[in-house]
Amino acid sequence: MKFSAVKVLIGVNVAVFLLWLVIGPVLEIPFALWPLKRAPDTAPFEIWQVVTYAFLHGGYAHILFNMWGLWLFGNEIERYLGPRRLLMIYFASVVTAAISQLLVPLWSHAPAGPTVGASGGVFGLLLAYAFMFPQRKLIVLILPIPMPAWLFAMLYAGAELYLGITGSQEGVAHFAHLGGMIGSAILLAYWGRRGIGE
Repeated sequence: MKFSAVKVLIGVNVAVFLLWLVIGPVLEIPFALWPLKRAPDTAPFEIWQVVTYAFLHGGYAHILFNMWGLWLFGNEIERYLGPRRLLMIYFASVVTAAISQLLVPLWSHAPAGPTVGASGGVFGLLLAYAFMFPQRKLIVLILPIPMPAWLFAMLYAGAELYLGITGSQEGVAHFAHLGGMIGSAILLAYWGRRGIGE
């Protein structure tokens, strides 16, 4: 049976979510991504949180959309690059998303709460998908008009930047999403110099 990195990632995320449903938010204390600038009644930042936060989700809609994005973009990328490089893109994006989320509150008035979710990794996969399959048509659920993947990714990134700067959608880690795209872009640029399919 052929190993599928995407299926393993989805399986682990779902398993952790089911565990969260059983034992409750106690998982957030050691494994969510906590800010560097600690506030009262918050847990301390620990280095492993730059990865573990991506396996926690705050509700059914949160995990559903993230796993849908992981499946949608990850399958194509894995078929093209293989499971090892798919995992490299995903975890590079998860880590750079965490770094962005840690740095932004240091110079802003963002609330010092925990961050959870695989969105940074999914946004990294979205950028990689748009890079590798730029003319592939995607349909946005909110605006059901087919558009090329490169345009979808750029519009989404622009929306995330706007919402992050204006703070008009609280409770969403917009800069973490953009950070995930940055990690993917760095890795793709590095591979591009050597041949992305190698």
